Parts: sequence; structure tokens; C-alpha cells
Amino acid sequence: MILSVFLFLAGVFLLLGGASWFVSGASSLSHRLGIPDIVTGLTVVAIGTSSPELAVNIAAAIKGNASMAIGNIVGSNILNILLILGLTALIRPMRVERASQRAEIPLVVLSGFVVLAMGSDPLFDGATHAVITRSEGLVLLAFFLIFIAYIIYIARSKNEEFPATTSRNLWLDLFKFFIGLGGLILGSRFLVDGAIEIAHFFGISDTVIGLTIVAIGTSAPELATSAVAAWKGNSDIAVGNVIGSNIFNVFLILGLTAVIQPLPADPALLRDFWVNIGVSMLLLISTFTFKRMMIDRIEGGLFILFYLVYIAILLF
Repeated sequence: MILSVFLFLAGVFLLLGGASWFVSGASSLSHRLGIPDIVTGLTVVAIGTSSPELAVNIAAAIKGNASMAIGNIVGSNILNILLILGLTALIRPMRVERASQRAEIPLVVLSGFVVLAMGSDPLFDGATHAVITRSEGLVLLAFFLIFIAYIIYIARSKNEEFPATTSRNLWLDLFKFFIGLGGLILGSRFLVDGAIEIAHFFGISDTVIGLTIVAIGTSAPELATSAVAAWKGNSDIAVGNVIGSNIFNVFLILGLTAVIQPLPADPALLRDFWVNIGVSMLLLISTFTFKRMMIDRIEGGLFILFYLVYIAILLF
């Protein structure tokens, strides 16, 4: 048991450190290759913030823990909205951009319905069990490409650029890139192995572990980024980080995982699919309250309360 906890914590540490170094090295290398800032920001930076989820999901899928892979995505998305946005709103009320309110948050809601449809086959076509197939994974990836095209269009229309840091030392860039990648791979393996053993020790299902412990561990970069952004008064980053991560998690990470290995969906996840949709709609509704296009401290506190209730239901 002690070894399992150590493996889990070591996995979280390696994932976070690996993600940081991977982003730093990849960003500098992409600039050396003449890749525009906007492409770097939308790909390298996005992959970096969600790379723990990506690494853990691929590792879980390869090991045959589909429930943990799907649970990690659904659990991370629920956590991102209720806990991370809740905490950041408590730090500082956050303004939501009109584009996010009208397009990006509805896309988060849509992603929830897509996961529900793909992970609940018996409800819709009478199948005996639900599987997110490779073809459905390709559909998710197609949604992701549409999202990227939309973001590029919006950014170009505003003439925005994404800042990036370029190191003068090529070997340092390569070192950070490969060491960071290694940290992601090794960390994901440690985290999944540790989480599985902890689950078995306490008699907890892989699904619940994926929805809770693994989701919290892999969402640490989003939590740190949004909290710091809120503290500095940059609500665009705080809110955009969560919205982008949720879209990225479903359309790219879940899609890529399903393409690598079809994912049987645990029937117990049906409740969590609906919770994911519910909290996404809650986020959308919260931007239309009396303080229009704002998530205030009261709403942030309610978000956190809802998350604690959700976790209590899962565990007890």
C-alpha cells in the first residue's frame, strides 16, 4: 500500500514536471522551425496543459483500464468547472468573454452530450454494452480540428499572437523536450499503476478512482494556471484555460485514446455523463445571471459546494 501511494505521488510529480519541461522545449523548437506563435499556442501549449490527461489515458487504455481512461476525462471536466472555476472565482470574480459565452461554453455542453451518446449505446440503439469505438474516436478528432479552425479564425480576426519563450541553446531545448516527454510517459505509468493498486486495496472501482484521484492529479496544471491567473486579475486566461481544457479533453484526448484502443464504457459512468452535462450547462447559465457575463464569488462558492457533494456521492 505504501509503495502504491509513493508510485501515485511520484507519478503526479513526474507528470507536472514533465509537462512544464515538455512545453518549454517544444515551444522553443517550434519557433526554430518557423512555426507561427498562434499554432504554437494552440498546439504545444494546449498539449502541455492537458498532457497529464493524455499520458494517463493512453497508459490506462493500453493496460485495459478503459473505465479509468473515460472516468479521468469526465472527472477532470467536472472538476475543472466546479472546483477550479469555483476556487478562481473565490479568489477574484471572473468576467467571461462574449465569444466564450456564445460559442465556446456551448461547445463544452455539446461535448458532454457527445460523450453521453457515444458512451451510452444501450440507451440509443439497444446494444448490450457501450463501447467508444475507433470510428467514434475519429469523429471526436474531427470535432477537435473544427475547434482549432475556429480558434485560429478568431485569433486572426483580432490579430492576436501567443507569447512564447525561445531558448538560445538548441541542446537545452532538445534536452527539455525529451526529458519532459520521458517524465510524462514514466509519470503516467506510475500514476496509473499506483491508482489501480490503491483502488484494489480499498475495494474501490477503477471508475471511481478515475473520476476522483486520477482526475485531481491530472488537473493540477489547470488548477495552478487558473488560480495564478485569477490572482493576477487575468480572467481571460483563468476561464479560457478551463474551457479549452474541457474541449481538448473530450475531442482530442478521448478521441485519440479511442483510436488507439476502443474503450468499453462502464454502465456506472452514465450518471457521471449526465453530471458532466449538468455542470457544463450550469457554467453557461451562470454567465447569464444578474451580473451578466460574470462568475462571482457566490457562484464560485456554490460550484465548490456542488463538487464536494458530488465527491461524497461517489465515495459514500
